[in-house]
Amino acid sequence: MRLILVYLIGVIFGTGIVVSGMANPAKVINFFDVAGSWDPSLAFVMGGALVVTGIGYRLVFGRQRPLFEGRFNLPTARNLDARLIGGSAVFGVGWGIAGFCPGGALPALGTGRMDVIVFVAAMLAGIFGARYLQSLSRPKATATS
Repeated sequence: MRLILVYLIGVIFGTGIVVSGMANPAKVINFFDVAGSWDPSLAFVMGGALVVTGIGYRLVFGRQRPLFEGRFNLPTARNLDARLIGGSAVFGVGWGIAGFCPGGALPALGTGRMDVIVFVAAMLAGIFGARYLQSLSRPKATATS
């Protein structure tokens, strides 16, 4: 049941991305082009998403626990470190250049367009590359005899 629910949520999210035009990189890039052909529709999509999310959080956190988990798994870290700020900057620059964020690119994969495929491939390479670099910085576990 949980897998079906996760799938349905993904379908609803992807449909919303496509219907709102956010799977079209030109629409996203025009949002960032405030000196040229600025398109404010992304702000309305984000505003609508914030309203729906706010209502959803109120409903969900009014419960004792989630439907399919024993407890809520919420992040506890509250500090802003270089990794978070750097990752956010890379995300924003990539979004502004390519016109895709992961939420818009994954539903757009269904179009089969080469620019989408290249973006998703680059995104996956970045994810795995970052994980690899992060694994290099972790202290190695030493075997005790």
